Amino acid sequence: MRQKVTAVFDIGKTNKKFFLFNEDFKEVHKEYIRFNEIKDEDGFPTEDLDALQKWLKEVFHRILKAKEFNVKAINFSTYGASLVHLDEHGMPLTPLYNYIKPVDSSIIDSFIKKYGPKDKFLNATGCSNLSLLNSGLQLYWLKQTQPEVFKKIKYSLHLPQYVSYIFTGIPLSEYTSIGCHTAMWDYKKKDYHHWIYNEGINNILPPIVSTETSINMNYNGKRIKIGVGIHDSSAALLPYIKSIKKKFVLVSTGTWSIIFNPFTKTPISNESDSEKTINYMRINGKPVKATRLFLGNEYKIQVAKLDEIFGVNDDYHRSVKFNYNIYRSIEKDFKYCFRWESIESKHMPEITKIPYDNYEQAYHQLMAELVELQIKCIRDAIGKSKISRVYIDGGFSDNDVYIKLLSHNFRDSKKLSTTNAALGSALGAAISISDCKLNSKFLKENYALKKHVPFIIS
Repeated sequence: MRQKVTAVFDIGKTNKKFFLFNEDFKEVHKEYIRFNEIKDEDGFPTEDLDALQKWLKEVFHRILKAKEFNVKAINFSTYGASLVHLDEHGMPLTPLYNYIKPVDSSIIDSFIKKYGPKDKFLNATGCSNLSLLNSGLQLYWLKQTQPEVFKKIKYSLHLPQYVSYIFTGIPLSEYTSIGCHTAMWDYKKKDYHHWIYNEGINNILPPIVSTETSINMNYNGKRIKIGVGIHDSSAALLPYIKSIKKKFVLVSTGTWSIIFNPFTKTPISNESDSEKTINYMRINGKPVKATRLFLGNEYKIQVAKLDEIFGVNDDYHRSVKFNYNIYRSIEKDFKYCFRWESIESKHMPEITKIPYDNYEQAYHQLMAELVELQIKCIRDAIGKSKISRVYIDGGFSDNDVYIKLLSHNFRDSKKLSTTNAALGSALGAAISISDCKLNSKFLKENYALKKHVPFIIS
């Protein structure tokens, strides 16, 4: 008897992954591929949409024929800040413009002149800056610089919904994609910002549906439930929201450490926030307050320097465990030692000075300073919310020094837990179109949930 499964395409900037999950949300099949980037009309690197589409269909058609699996549903998780513009025949009109592609400052200036002041606009839309990282600005940029192309757009789809469209042919919009720092959504009005209507952009945006929407279709002779897609950060957050009853924040660590507070009561525009605070959106349209720290990037830079200073191999940092005596000696007469390259901090010295004669001491000092920045970021995300639970996933969840320092610093106010969320957004995409309710044991059974007890220094 063939196993009933949910299929998920998880499209990252680098790796494109395909998963099959059984009815207990256990992974039973996985494959991935990478594509070489192509260049847009300005020579800027971007996604190869043709190669992506061919791979999506090849993989799915092959799995449908597989004797061991019975695919009942399929959904899609992808990175955000990206739009696909379709003509009247449903074909892409432009390349998938890379969200790090620079935009002429005159475009941004003209936008702010029309719809500013800038700070008020950023707060209303939950953004930290204006660039193509805000996919709404891409539409404004396109209208200003390529008006003839813009006139031919029938629909503009966020990337998760475009991948779904490849299989359904139905153009749709959904909340998590609209809400990921697009500069399109007014969180106070709970509607598109008025600039979208003023520019007539609402006419090319498909109807908004819930992220949990699915379309029952006959696909190659099989009855399959097809999801509308979900933004990857919101997908990664979903299993926590579905299985945890009490309020929490999620610290998703990696190159960026992003702290998600899904329980904010007011949009950012009603709060006093730093420029690093942005909004994401839950599947029901409610805002998720988020703060960011370039933690993994800075860690990588500073560890490389320590490796060179102390003459150790590139992987040595992975073996360093928390040492109580070293931490006590650092805390006794604490001084800031590190000059950051990708993080701004008022405490950092003019130049890095390492006053230690061994790697372990210098590494503990590095982590103590980085964790201090992380704690501020977590507190900023929590704001006035009464939240006592903090979950850590991603690359730093198994860093012994990082976890012990965080746990120690939060010992009087927070309960700290780590998870191994290797499946991340893919599992969230599967859950979003299921009818199952997750119980409190889900994270323990599927995410290797581990609670951490703070250490005590006498």
